[in-house]
Amino acid sequence: MSSSMDQAVCRDGTRIAYRLLQRSDDAPRIALVHSLAMNHTFWLPVAERLAGIASVLVYDCRGHGASGKPAGPYTASLFAADLADVMDHVGWKSAVVAGASMGGCVSLAFGADFPHRTDGLGLIDTTAWYGAEAPKAWAERADRAMKEGLKGLIEFQVTRWFGEPFRAAHPEVVKHCIDIFLANDLAAYAETCRMLGTNDLRPALPNITRPTTVIVGEEDYAAPVAMAKVMHDGIKNSRLVIIEKARHLTPLEVPDRIASELKLLLKGASA
Repeated sequence: MSSSMDQAVCRDGTRIAYRLLQRSDDAPRIALVHSLAMNHTFWLPVAERLAGIASVLVYDCRGHGASGKPAGPYTASLFAADLADVMDHVGWKSAVVAGASMGGCVSLAFGADFPHRTDGLGLIDTTAWYGAEAPKAWAERADRAMKEGLKGLIEFQVTRWFGEPFRAAHPEVVKHCIDIFLANDLAAYAETCRMLGTNDLRPALPNITRPTTVIVGEEDYAAPVAMAKVMHDGIKNSRLVIIEKARHLTPLEVPDRIASELKLLLKGASA
């Protein structure tokens, strides 16, 4: 099983850093897309739980981690095309694609733009649309980061990411997320915020035909249950999973549960 970081070059020359946990050629394949201002390590707890049954691809999205950080504007479709290019690089024709928060937006865009390459979709802690006020709200967050730096956003972020009991029980996970968050490139972070503010994938929902699981934490107020239900209602035959007492970053908060749901999705996608 190969676990070293490598790089793929996308169609516009942007380099994307990735890590492939490769099983046999006939194993199911799943690509995992991280949330805003995180990197591929966000998914490692879940990836390690899936690696026994599937080949798992994790990577740093454009503007994040060790990947290239070109000027914007960014779009979810651009990020989806990056994933398609990484899949080309590793020789994957198709895969189940699952993402959390921003990664869920990218996964949904991938399902819309590359239906023939989508074996299934996992839409976790995410939304097809943040609402009418989103362009203004996300632009304000981008502007604040550019003016004041990322430190001023930490308290706001941490309480959205995790509930108080988890923060108390797992300070090392919280610290790891804070460290990754603070290492972000300011301009790339701001561009990604603006991308999320203008993203509206609601028109794509009726066209999604592959097995889809929508997962949301009961206490998520960044992408709340109501937003998950819009996706579930819009995607025919999708499953909706609401995780009790969980907040916004469920792959870190309850990795066993997320891995279990993604194993079910992999089974459904290969049936």
